Order: sequence, then structure tokens, then C-alpha cells
Amino acid sequence: MTVNLLIAPDFAPERFAGWHMLNTMLQKRANLKMHLLTPANADEQSDIIEQGNVDIIYANPFDAAYLIREKGYQAVARPIGKSDEMVIASKADGGINQLEDLKPGCKIAMADNRDVKLIGLRLLEAVDLTDSDIEWHTTENYQAAARELIKGNADAAFFLAEVYHGLSRLTRSQLNVLIESDLNDISHVVLVKETATGNQLLLDGLLGLGQDADGQAVLAELGMPAGFERMSEEDGEFMIDLMDTLLD
Repeated sequence: MTVNLLIAPDFAPERFAGWHMLNTMLQKRANLKMHLLTPANADEQSDIIEQGNVDIIYANPFDAAYLIREKGYQAVARPIGKSDEMVIASKADGGINQLEDLKPGCKIAMADNRDVKLIGLRLLEAVDLTDSDIEWHTTENYQAAARELIKGNADAAFFLAEVYHGLSRLTRSQLNVLIESDLNDISHVVLVKETATGNQLLLDGLLGLGQDADGQAVLAELGMPAGFERMSEEDGEFMIDLMDTLLD
């Protein structure tokens, strides 16, 4: 039997090799055949999950809340000290120099990532902007959002903070950070289907990565040097409550 591992399509491109390294290492340590799924965008991710064959998901917190409630997944682990923060940026020479410069009718580019949008809207409450005040321009990924911003096709863009800071120096030199969130309580999580084969073996392998040099090398490639920690059912419920608060 093959265990299907899906990675949410919002990681920085330089982390791609790290996920392949993780998949290979977990196969060896759990003695299970695994297949890595890396959908290109949120729509492709949804299509794959709806087919019902995904056993493990590294999910953003908004998707995780839905998958726990509606699809029978359980939150079992999360990266240590790696919260999901977001950046609102503008074009460096585009006339939008501070958050207050964004007005009703402004155009914001972003990848299809609901938790980043929710956090960004909370930050925009400070300048009295709501969802309906904004013309949204959804892009294939965050790199495309940066291109749209640089071309002048948007007034601002929303980014997952790790992806923003992973953009090339040339790209970032053409952008201006208006604000970066500092929530600390929201992160991507590892979900498993409660009925999936080998759950405990895989979880043990994941949690033990930091205990040897090979595992530490994989964690470094993922940008998660502290590794993963176990999540309880109560931790998962707390995360869902936080996402509900953002939706209110």
C-alpha cells in the first residue's frame, strides 16, 4: 500500500528539495512506500483531496480547520517556533508608502490562500478597509503576485511571510513592506487520516528527525531547524477556534 503525502502549495520554492528529502527519509524510517503530492495551487490541492486518497497533509491552518471538521483528518504535529505570518507589500516606487495610503477600491494581488487573506484583512482593519472595499486579483502563486505588483497591476500584495523573505534580492528591492503580522499562534500543521496505515510509524519518524545529523539536514532544508512537536486533540481545537475568530 502507498501512503500519499500532500504538501500545501504555499511553500517557498527553495523548500521543494527539502520536502522530497523528507518524503524519502520517512519512507526509509517507517518502512512504508510513500508518494509525494505537490499541487501547484489551491484548486489543484482541493481536487486531489476530494478524490479521498490523501493520507497525510501538511496544511495551512484555514484548510486544516475544514479538513478536521469535514474530512476526518486529525492534527498530529506542527513545526516548532514557525508561525504563519504574512506580509502586505507595495511597489517600491509606486506611491503606496504606508498602510494608510491604501484606499477603498484598491487592488490587492495574492495567491489563493485563505488564512493569509484573513490575517491581512485583520491588519487592514487599522485603516478601515474591509473585504468589500478591495478589488482582489488572485494569482497562481506568490511569485506571480510579486510580478503583478512590480508591473503596476496592483496597489499591494499579500504574501506568506516566509515566501516573501525567500523572494530574490532583485524582486524584494522593487517592493516595499507596509506591515508584517506578528501573531505567533497560527501555523501549518500535519494532518493524518484517522484510518490511514502506518500513522504512528510516520509520526514517530517525523518527531524524531532532530535526533540525528541526517534528520537535522532535512529540517534545515525545510527551514524548520527546531523540528516538529506533537499536537493533541485540544491543540487542534484551539487552532480551529483561532481561525473562527479571524472569520468573525
